[in-house]
Amino acid sequence: MKNPIQPLSRRRFVTSSAASMASIGGLNLLTTRKAAAATGNGVVIGEGEHQYEVTHHWAVLPDKYKWQTTHNVAVDSENRLYVIHEGRPGQTDHPSIFVFDEKGTFIKAFGSEFQGGGHGLEVRKEADGEFLYVTGYQHLKKFAKLTLDGEKVWEKFAPMESGIYAEGEASKPEKVWGRDRFMPTNVAFLPDGGFILADGYGAHTLHHYNAAGEWQKLIGSPGKEDGQFNLPHGLWIDDRKADDPLIVVADRANARLQWLDLDGKHRRTMTNFILPANVDRRGDLLLVPDLSARITLLDTNDKMIHLGEDPAWREAVLKDKMAMRKSPDGWVSGKFVHPHDACFDADGNIFVAEWVDTGRVSKLRKV
Repeated sequence: MKNPIQPLSRRRFVTSSAASMASIGGLNLLTTRKAAAATGNGVVIGEGEHQYEVTHHWAVLPDKYKWQTTHNVAVDSENRLYVIHEGRPGQTDHPSIFVFDEKGTFIKAFGSEFQGGGHGLEVRKEADGEFLYVTGYQHLKKFAKLTLDGEKVWEKFAPMESGIYAEGEASKPEKVWGRDRFMPTNVAFLPDGGFILADGYGAHTLHHYNAAGEWQKLIGSPGKEDGQFNLPHGLWIDDRKADDPLIVVADRANARLQWLDLDGKHRRTMTNFILPANVDRRGDLLLVPDLSARITLLDTNDKMIHLGEDPAWREAVLKDKMAMRKSPDGWVSGKFVHPHDACFDADGNIFVAEWVDTGRVSKLRKV
């Protein structure tokens, strides 16, 4: 992933402290209390009914595999967790997608074709089973539908019919970032079986596809106005009001969320985010991982509940060109470095994948 501070540079299976912790430079996490653990885990974060016990490095890989930069997470109907790594170009002997059971035990791995550009990952239940929708950016510039075992159903590239991409973009690898390049980041599933694809790092737009995977139309354009985007990194369907489902977009470099109707018309905008990276929903809660060291929940009235909020810690994370992401010895239990994606499981627990060099998947157990 490009430096998130530069503009050009998830999630759940679909169906409908009080005591302060040890400080770094005298900094305390506001709503954190220590529970057990010589390992540094066991911290509880949050407030009121929204409190979670944190276990970092929750999942365990076999010795033959290595953690790489973790990007996105998703949960299937059996509460199995899928994790995708960005990986390294050319490393075709190492998978990019790993699967774990409810206890964090490794089950299987696949997806070496996404090495060097693995990004978005979602699970969807359809009439003939559950499937993974995966996006690949950087040199990959593609998105695909896979079975839960990694078998390819289809694979697609830039929708040239949209008229916004350079000639040959669907097949010619380029290292140029800009409006005429296709760099898909994430997908959201529409009630009618179609989906919305975010071209977050390329054209800064959304694409509407029907249930057959056929391109329908372009949504939005680059910019700062309502209905425009500057790195629409993640998105989801906000159906907390069942009679009025909306597309909610993490408009990251504009530091905001935007809500659109299912036709792509702007409804509203919410600011006071920093670098919102993605969105998930469970019940009346929206879950927003923010690359700037925090997780945010929005309740039914969109009141913000921050998990891991600490401005001074954020400053430490961002200094020296974000050197902290490569220095796990400086990480503190209960505090996040760069949350890139987060999702709920069936029990209301939260999984967080962080954009850090060594990879990190944390479980936030609802308490």
